[in-house]
Amino acid sequence: MKIAIGCDHVGIEHKDLVISHLESKGIEVEDFGAFTTERTDYPQYGLAVAEAVVGKQADLGILICGTGVGISLSANKVPGIRAVVCSDPYTAQLSKEHNNTNILAFGSRVIGIELAKMIIDNWLNAEFEGGRHQNRINQIAEIEEKYHG
Repeated sequence: MKIAIGCDHVGIEHKDLVISHLESKGIEVEDFGAFTTERTDYPQYGLAVAEAVVGKQADLGILICGTGVGISLSANKVPGIRAVVCSDPYTAQLSKEHNNTNILAFGSRVIGIELAKMIIDNWLNAEFEGGRHQNRINQIAEIEEKYHG
């Protein structure tokens, strides 16, 4: 498995710890930045990770900013991306089981690193259930097609 990861300047510390956590589990990680704590804008990192996921350069993505909201909004503009902001392990698990999310986002100003690791592990260990949920994923794809053609 390969995970694309990105953050803005606020998420640097969490990003580095998440990379170590993932690599300790034998997961390959591609880091799309940011690489310094100098102020930067999150949309570029949301886009880079989203493009890596839809382009199959990575299997999944993880995004980090202050709240997780702005960076996930950026990623969700890319057709085929289903990014979710999670602050608890249960939501992360269900987002994968029911919504087949392919990018996980969280806020470094919202959760600590140990909770972030639990959220990530629950998300990675969950599997899409398909069935009735697939119909909903198809409906989301139809909305994307309608507006992104």
